[in-house]
Amino acid sequence: MDTVRNDVVVVGAGIIGLTTAFRLLRAGHAVTLFDPSPAKGATFAAAGMIAPSAEIAPGEFSNYELQRGALAAWRELASDLEELTGEHLRIEQCGTLLVGWDASDRRLVEQFARVAHGFGVTATRTSREEWPDAFNALTPRVDEGLFLEGDAWIDPDQAVRILQDALSLLGAKIIADEVVRVGSDDALVWAWSESGEVHARYGVIASGARGLPEGLSSRHNNVVRPVRGVTIRVEGLERNELPTVRSFVRGRPFYMVNRRDGYAVLGASTDERGDSVIEAGELSRLLRDALDLVPALESATVLETRIGLRPASANLQPFFEVLGESRWAWSSGHYRHGVTLAPLAANDALHFVQGTP
Repeated sequence: MDTVRNDVVVVGAGIIGLTTAFRLLRAGHAVTLFDPSPAKGATFAAAGMIAPSAEIAPGEFSNYELQRGALAAWRELASDLEELTGEHLRIEQCGTLLVGWDASDRRLVEQFARVAHGFGVTATRTSREEWPDAFNALTPRVDEGLFLEGDAWIDPDQAVRILQDALSLLGAKIIADEVVRVGSDDALVWAWSESGEVHARYGVIASGARGLPEGLSSRHNNVVRPVRGVTIRVEGLERNELPTVRSFVRGRPFYMVNRRDGYAVLGASTDERGDSVIEAGELSRLLRDALDLVPALESATVLETRIGLRPASANLQPFFEVLGESRWAWSSGHYRHGVTLAPLAANDALHFVQGTP
């Protein structure tokens, strides 16, 4: 490949990189996007929840505040994508039902309720008697929980497909290579891969858990570490348009996101490791928790397992860092909120390139 000149180079084509490239292209910038296997990292395993309320955790108020604008940002992005491609990205605002499997788990639900109240979030207590449909297929031992109304989900597979179609229509250049080294001067950035050298006015690193390529370093001591997550796709349980189920099962977090036609995504396995393998024990624990909470899954068909490495920062906060005096910026640290925050991260990149606050 000959040397190519662009407005922006984006390194990484997960959900953050794809939405970033779309926003830049839509604003009139020429973009080259690098990734050896687009959308096969953390995005591939993600369940697609846009759930600022259900993702509340002690000490993470700033994360919650950031995520509050995510659903509106996704609706705006979906509208722009549909205008260009004619394809409708489904955003299902079904809320979340949070329950506990045993007495100890129910105490964890109560702890969550106190944290949510401190964040100003309304968590409505509900029961099987008051809302039997919401508890459909759950074990009879679970008869009460908290309902979080504003949470939603998208299907990341559909979002990736529509974004890729949009990038093609807008003339993005996508190179299935890994960027091994980068550089910059006062006027340009450049990126090297096996395909050759690309020059641009600006560069954005959105490579998830892979971190920074050679030639760049953080002046704010930002680092990311990979946190492995496994999800399971199953078919055979009808809970269409009902709330996403989240639970503590023996102290472990679990979720079930139901889509259409009996399809569901089960999670959440979390392991502080960077190898892309699924261990038998890890899979067994996830399935055991699923079957204990949702016995009806006994007859469901396992379609596939997926694994992803999520980029976690030292303080579990996402960041967008302009790397010193260079024309490079680093968008990372989104951890379990990558899908949720993707449109907002894309807006950060657009502001960086356009020099707007």
